[in-house]
Amino acid sequence: MKKKLVVIGAGMASGRALEHLLEADKDAYDITLFNAEPRGNYNRIMLSPVLSGDKTYEEIVTHDANWYEENGVTCRFGEHVVKIDRERKIVVGQNGEVAYDKLLMATGSAPFIIPVPGKDLPGVIAYRDLDDTNTMIEATQKPGAKAVVIGGGLLGLEAAAGLKARGMDVTVLHLMGHLMERQLDEAAGYLLRRALEDKGIEVKCQASTAAILGEDKVEAVLLQDKTTIPADLVVMAVGIRPETRLANDAAIEVERGITVDDAMRTSDPDILAVGECVEHRQQLFGLVAPLYDQAKVVAATLLEEDAVFAPKEVSTKLKVTGCDLFSAGDFAEGEGREDIVFRDPSRGVYKRLVIENNVIVGAVMYGDTADGNWFFGLIKDKTDISDMRDTLIFGPAFQGGEPLDPLQAVAALPDDAEICGCNGVCKSQIVDAVKAGATDLGAVRAQTKASASCGTCTGLVEQLMAVTLGDDFQMPAAQSVCGCTDLTHEDVRRLIKSKELKSQAAVWQELGWNTPNGCHVCRPAVNYYLLADWPVEYQDDPQSRFVNERKHANIQKDGTYSVVPRMWGGMTTPDELRAIADAADKYNVPTVHVTGGQRIDLLGVKGEDLPAIWKDLNDAGMVSGHAYAKGLRTVKTCVGKDHCRFGTQDSTGLGIKLENKLWGSWSPHKVKLAVSGCPRNCAEATCKDIGVVCVDSGYQVGVAGAAGMDVKETERLMDCETEEETIEVATAFMQLYRENAKYLDRPYKWVAKVGLDWVKEQIVENVENRIALVERFELSQSIYQKDPWAELAAPDEAPKFGPLANLTLEAAE
Repeated sequence: MKKKLVVIGAGMASGRALEHLLEADKDAYDITLFNAEPRGNYNRIMLSPVLSGDKTYEEIVTHDANWYEENGVTCRFGEHVVKIDRERKIVVGQNGEVAYDKLLMATGSAPFIIPVPGKDLPGVIAYRDLDDTNTMIEATQKPGAKAVVIGGGLLGLEAAAGLKARGMDVTVLHLMGHLMERQLDEAAGYLLRRALEDKGIEVKCQASTAAILGEDKVEAVLLQDKTTIPADLVVMAVGIRPETRLANDAAIEVERGITVDDAMRTSDPDILAVGECVEHRQQLFGLVAPLYDQAKVVAATLLEEDAVFAPKEVSTKLKVTGCDLFSAGDFAEGEGREDIVFRDPSRGVYKRLVIENNVIVGAVMYGDTADGNWFFGLIKDKTDISDMRDTLIFGPAFQGGEPLDPLQAVAALPDDAEICGCNGVCKSQIVDAVKAGATDLGAVRAQTKASASCGTCTGLVEQLMAVTLGDDFQMPAAQSVCGCTDLTHEDVRRLIKSKELKSQAAVWQELGWNTPNGCHVCRPAVNYYLLADWPVEYQDDPQSRFVNERKHANIQKDGTYSVVPRMWGGMTTPDELRAIADAADKYNVPTVHVTGGQRIDLLGVKGEDLPAIWKDLNDAGMVSGHAYAKGLRTVKTCVGKDHCRFGTQDSTGLGIKLENKLWGSWSPHKVKLAVSGCPRNCAEATCKDIGVVCVDSGYQVGVAGAAGMDVKETERLMDCETEEETIEVATAFMQLYRENAKYLDRPYKWVAKVGLDWVKEQIVENVENRIALVERFELSQSIYQKDPWAELAAPDEAPKFGPLANLTLEAAE
């Protein structure tokens, strides 16, 4: 007869424990899993990418419903446990009791909330789970919303970066003198602060919160120095404490956390505990690596096998808002200690080694952390570094006097070098797995868990596989477009051209789609590829577009829309401004916003008013600004030489010409341009998809910049002598991108894949090809460069925008 196991908490530690338990003996227990959240185990480390929009919840789920069903786990999600009755060996949930033979407590931790006035106001939240993440995402929907993040540790900074990426004004308050003071020294903390401020996040250190202000909801944060910071959202990320209330109520021994022995047993031998809720030998745990070690031990204990949890020294390797950080050991200053420091200000790289008695005792790295594991190995092994002291700071590649390539550096790592810090996987484990037949990343991940958590070590794992497998190693294949096909985006693009497929039906049939008409993922991509490759033969399918493109307006959270008329090169006239003001009054537009792209955004327009407001704006000479489209959005300009004493060329005039040339063209993703009249760069041309900087000798054309979730400077494509040549080069780049990029890849991502050298070969070095690209672009424009507002405001189209009797809001893009 199976024994009964009840688990309280479906976090990462208990999830890993269940995996070990089920792998070892699937029939050992009948398992009941309680979780207060209405969902099962997901990778909480990846909540930050969900907040920033880089990932979805579905992508970070560790155990889905099928997994629980296949393993016979009875799930009681969304149900709080109210009591543990140790005498009767019963767990009492909100919906009833469950008996246990063994109980595993994995109650995690609770966020610490600063006890200041106003802490309970609506709009004040912690950052611990998916619900908190969703609350923050919702808060970002309010135009002009402001957020204050209290806490400059990892979690707080990830929250700040995610909120900023979604458009909020963000201020970080940190009590200490520099950010992440537990992981970084002051110099690295300074570099991190500078990087955050470059992203537009305001950082205040030594900032002590006095109160949170507001009547019915949060309105501001008051500091001890009487500074008041406006806020629509306050995120407290100031620390966690083990969640021990159930254990306390059940009279289980608790110190700071639930006390456990080496086998993860509590003071009640039938009750075990794992994760952030436990205290082991006066030590608490927050990093995932020791939690996974605990999970392995607790699973063995449940199977009555001998196992001992022994905390290991851990390093911290993180990526905070795109900045690589590494720290290990003790990097505090002290008598008898000396530092080796390397700084490269131009690359934003800082490395510091702390040495005591010819042994590295601590390391801090910022910007370039590739050698972190090697240094960590030296710290753990207490290696005498006397013989390599002169070149030590340059890492393993420079030991022996000659630089090694990255693969040789990986090959030189000792067998016990830690590769995956999250899961505590060392080099020899991965090599053994590869030699045992794990020849792709998925197999290595399945066998060792390496790269299965935060994923920052994936590249290192692949390098190690390459070293081990030699010529047999193949880089992971690209993912298919969706579940409808096994083909990648690149395959589909190539086959549409080579097979001359000119309709969606032809694609479904000839390329062996396994669904009748595709899905919401593949249809927009295929629709784009067809219209880009066959502009004459293929007719755009509006139903294969996202709702914003179908409606030609961005849908807002309340179901209204935003309307943005085009302003060529950011220029406008009094008549246009009067027309916009009249439209705002006539249609009761609640918010009029000036965008960063030098446009005016009318927010809060009712769906049924769209055709009428479009017609009014059309009558005033304005067309759609395509602010919703995967195509040209804006061409930002400075005032140029007509007004500015530094201006070298007519930047405004060139910007207008470029916008007149490129507007209305569909592309894989949105495209933004800018033209600056001089290198002072007031139009911020060096972070656009295409940016032109005017100089005395002509025009510098740069491409592949970014200033959103990723920030990247443009790469110089070509220097042009005339406006005509500049327009030709920019147009050719646009068409090259349209013809070759994967759908939803911004230009900077596409250029990173194909390489700037290849782009130069097509546009700079091959003039005939450049001209041909421009000709194909103009052919496409002859069909697609038209104002959609003019068509949709027509009397026979306008009624389609009227409200339905039972209106259900469509999901936004």
